[in-house]
Amino acid sequence: MTNKILRIERNKFNHGWLNFLESATLCLLLSVVSTPLQAQTAREEIRQIPQLSASNYLAYREPVKPLTKSPKGYEPFYITHYARHGSRWLIAPGDYDNPLRTLRNAAAGNKLTVQGQKVLSDLEEFYKTTRKRLGELTTVGERQHHGIGKRMTQHFPEVFKGTPSVDARSTVVIRCILSMTAECEEIMAYNPKTQIHNDVSESFQYYLNRRWDGEVRRQGNSRVRAEEVFKARLRYTHPERFSSIIFNDEQYVKDSLNGGGIFMNQMFDIATNMQSHDSDISFIELFTNDELYDLWKIKNIDWYLGYGPAPQTGGVMPYSQSVLLRNIIETADTVVDKKEWNGATLRFGHEVCVMPLACLLELDSCGRQVHDLEKLDEQWVNYRIYPMASNIQIVFYRPLKGKDGDILLKVLLNEHEATLPIHTDSFPYYRWDDFRKYFVKKLDDFDSKYPSES
Repeated sequence: MTNKILRIERNKFNHGWLNFLESATLCLLLSVVSTPLQAQTAREEIRQIPQLSASNYLAYREPVKPLTKSPKGYEPFYITHYARHGSRWLIAPGDYDNPLRTLRNAAAGNKLTVQGQKVLSDLEEFYKTTRKRLGELTTVGERQHHGIGKRMTQHFPEVFKGTPSVDARSTVVIRCILSMTAECEEIMAYNPKTQIHNDVSESFQYYLNRRWDGEVRRQGNSRVRAEEVFKARLRYTHPERFSSIIFNDEQYVKDSLNGGGIFMNQMFDIATNMQSHDSDISFIELFTNDELYDLWKIKNIDWYLGYGPAPQTGGVMPYSQSVLLRNIIETADTVVDKKEWNGATLRFGHEVCVMPLACLLELDSCGRQVHDLEKLDEQWVNYRIYPMASNIQIVFYRPLKGKDGDILLKVLLNEHEATLPIHTDSFPYYRWDDFRKYFVKKLDDFDSKYPSES
């Protein structure tokens, strides 16, 4: 295996652009992903850090901003969370097969430039590592969840003191199960007395991996979404320059590759997901900053319409996670009044859940409604919400023994303190009663307007 092939070195980060991000630009990346109101535009951010154009393929980065200390007279005792699996291989066979077939056919007809021949060679080398690994967790993804679990114990040791109870559940997908395992390993390493219950079952899918039903399904499948995404693809896909550095025959691209737009998008997915691997192979340099930004805009619009609070799709798409949010609230109801209890409820799933959940909770700018999709990237940016291993943690605080007071909480989006649409005089802390009242009413109002069909 040559030095170009995927190298699985469990504890090393010094590979290609990963080393680049671990250095001087790390702080910038973290601030870009976590800060709700940005001085920079998405175009400027992507120009500085091209990997941000990956949308949901963006690799999770360890936060550097310290968390606010516990409120005076309080201590954390419970964490409830939903986390996406870590970095993975691409999912569908065609994700790698189709662009590779295009390059092989072009090579057979002597239609590749020198650069195109190198791309083919590199993709052939990397392709060997994808065999029977489609959609699976990579070692990068495993490390991400080890880090999240470790920091959870470091930031909130009171939650995991004594003999804490941890209930961890995952969807039936192996990358989610392994992500759960990684976090739980760190909790057990911190406190071997932890009572962990791991469970994986189809019976949990109704809230761990719930998709569309009722009005959410109607809006998600609406012509509006399809038409807007189609228009965005026409507007922002410009394959001419990209095709010219890969193929040596412009007419061939027009006749055999339908102009090259599909191939460009296929290579864009591979290029932006290479950050999921410990590999020296990189394709992102094939794209200009403007091309990365334009291709990202298509995905930003698509995800906003399909899972965000888009007015174009009735503002209902975040309610796909109403059952998940009710589960979070109802599970918390069973533990918040326990005086001598501490522990966590951990849930592991997918970005199609964590993204709309963040919007349903209206964290930071996630719930923002934007009517002009041309200006969407000025107000709603997908990569700040759902990188690989993205997670929402709700941390509960109770008064210290012998003291009175309300149960408080704060919400972390990707381990950064997030705002809620609820009044507070002590951000990032909110009263649990206020949180519960606001979101139960929000869910009830939606259910009364659009009764569930399931």
